[in-house]
Amino acid sequence: MSHFTPWTALAGGALIGSAALLCWLLLGRIAGISGILAGAAQAQGPERNWRLAFLAGLVLAPLAFALAGGTLPVPDATRNPAMLVVAGLLVGFGTRMGSGCTSGHGICGLARLSRRSLAATGVFMASAVATVFVTRHLLGL
Repeated sequence: MSHFTPWTALAGGALIGSAALLCWLLLGRIAGISGILAGAAQAQGPERNWRLAFLAGLVLAPLAFALAGGTLPVPDATRNPAMLVVAGLLVGFGTRMGSGCTSGHGICGLARLSRRSLAATGVFMASAVATVFVTRHLLGL
């Protein structure tokens, strides 16, 4: 991370919060990406349609931003592709084990004052801090 941009971070957080609120108010559903993705694979009819539209928005919104002249960040995935695969599998496993992802627990669950989401978000954050400490300070990656 080269620099912190508080205004764009604030705008992004407001957009994520607004999307989560609209999903809750209009559909009565939690905007947790893992649950939306899993449901899109299993649901039928209108239930599936809103999930597919939500997922399409995740892909199309950055493309629209770029077409409007915005600059998208370029991820650095050149170091170790095998580590990326292992990390993705661990995230997927943790998501299933924790009954949701960071968006579901950290944004929607905390907003609903869910104790389960508070515990899950604490574990997510502690795991992230430990991972950064080990990879950067102990392993020098």
